[in-house]
Amino acid sequence: MSLDPDDFRALLGRFASGVTVVTTVDAAGHDHGMTVSAFSSVSLDPPLVMVCIARDASAFAAFERANAIVVNILAAEQEALSRRFAGEVSDRFAGLGYHRADNGAAVLHDVLAWLSARVVDRHAAGDHVILVAEVEDGKVDEHRPLLYYRGGYARLER
Repeated sequence: MSLDPDDFRALLGRFASGVTVVTTVDAAGHDHGMTVSAFSSVSLDPPLVMVCIARDASAFAAFERANAIVVNILAAEQEALSRRFAGEVSDRFAGLGYHRADNGAAVLHDVLAWLSARVVDRHAAGDHVILVAEVEDGKVDEHRPLLYYRGGYARLER
């Protein structure tokens, strides 16, 4: 029996997730970024994370070739930033505050946490590609997280 795509989406929507903006820089020095909720830890030793990138994403080609990424974990006040990197904006970085991680990718200002990582593996998975990356650096700040739940943004009230 095959599950209807709308039912599958409704089922997955019951899983609250954090919201990230994943960034990379290409060989020509152009920044690329996109909002990603499909992010997870994989291993503590070595420190590995995974990011799922949709094949139809506008930044897919840049991430398919990326050797290094930064995962910016968004704070509750950054819903507009998430929407910006999820939408069709010609220059998603214009006017934003950020600095560069040692790997060259953008670390957005005022995020809950960020980590820089080296891509070590890729796996085709349906309409996505899973990037597995080894974490090399990162920093945590004191904010509340931005969450995604049932097709909308939510905040942790704790």
